[in-house]
Amino acid sequence: MTYRNILAVASVATFLFFACSNSKKNAAHTVPSKERTAEDDKADSLLLAYNPAKGDKFIADFVENLHKKYGFNGNMLVAKDGKILYERAIGWADYLHRDSLKINSEFELASVTKTFTGTAIMQLIEQGKLHLTDDVKKFYPNFPYEGINIKLLLTHRSGMMNYVYFSDGIWKDKKKPMSNNDVMNLIAEYKPNRYAKPDTRFHYNNSNYMVLAAIIEKVTGKPYADYMMENIFKPSGMKHTHVYSTTVYPKIPVDVVGHDRTWRYSVVQNFLDGPVGDKGIYSTLHDLVLYDKALKNGRLLKKESLDSAYKGHNKAINGHFNYGYGWRMFDGENGRKVVYHTGWWHGFRHIYVRDFQKNIVVIFLGNLTNGSLMHLDDLYKHLGMPIIRKGAYSGSGSLPGSDED
Repeated sequence: MTYRNILAVASVATFLFFACSNSKKNAAHTVPSKERTAEDDKADSLLLAYNPAKGDKFIADFVENLHKKYGFNGNMLVAKDGKILYERAIGWADYLHRDSLKINSEFELASVTKTFTGTAIMQLIEQGKLHLTDDVKKFYPNFPYEGINIKLLLTHRSGMMNYVYFSDGIWKDKKKPMSNNDVMNLIAEYKPNRYAKPDTRFHYNNSNYMVLAAIIEKVTGKPYADYMMENIFKPSGMKHTHVYSTTVYPKIPVDVVGHDRTWRYSVVQNFLDGPVGDKGIYSTLHDLVLYDKALKNGRLLKKESLDSAYKGHNKAINGHFNYGYGWRMFDGENGRKVVYHTGWWHGFRHIYVRDFQKNIVVIFLGNLTNGSLMHLDDLYKHLGMPIIRKGAYSGSGSLPGSDED
């Protein structure tokens, strides 16, 4: 072999070595395909299979007591290690018409929606279409506040006012729903006073995630509903999950109605059910189990992104409770991590809990506003989970009884 041929062989070998190395490196950081297969659907069916005869007796008695003594009305589920321990639909979907809840009933998720918005933002960051340091003014030049970026919105450190209260006295035609873009225009025009300067303190409020949804629409050129369907719901196998806004649907096409805490009158949807991102996603117990699975198996986000989302970015409350990128969390000893979110909006009140160490998912979706979800301590003890009641319903930076949760 000539010297020239030796050099040629060496060059090819070097090229193949680096090509293989780069391929392995890229593969290690690649999110699984969003395209679903028949095997995916079969695995999901097995995951969601439940035999009531084998349901956890303690949980069954606990839920019955929660309903009779504390007035819980809604759907609930507990799953562990990929198996449903117990599920139940209990009470009315629509008290006025005496329609009963079904296990696959779709609920307005209220602020549990924020976990989805945070996931979408992290997807766009992975794709290089957004950066945590991007200022809101980059997307909305007329935005009146300086120094508010993506990270501050995700972590509720923007200091913004709450559009839910600000717009009430300004939006004259209450029969006409607002869109996210309408709210952004109102903010640009009226320049309402902020609660605080950016990045000075944690202040939970809906404006942060309404703005994030507006940015998603601006960056992708798609309605928030379409982006979520294509990039989160369908890849996760969530066939009964939708974004519903009164700007598109004069009447939201679901059977479950939110009810007032005292008289059980149904809560009428209004112009505030137009903006989405802080709320507006409707889903079921089973689809939320599939969402947990899709997050855990890397179908939606890379591990690095999830680790960042599950990291507390504020001063911990009671030493354990914090807020990341769309998730509340409990950080215990020896790396114990529980992430969750609560929801409270127009007669709906929920809690969605994911315990990573125990591989447990706890979901309560309620459509009668009361204090029943403050009484889950015995259930958490039975499951060997931390009691998260104090962190879930206090320290939000807003009134504990507000619709911001």
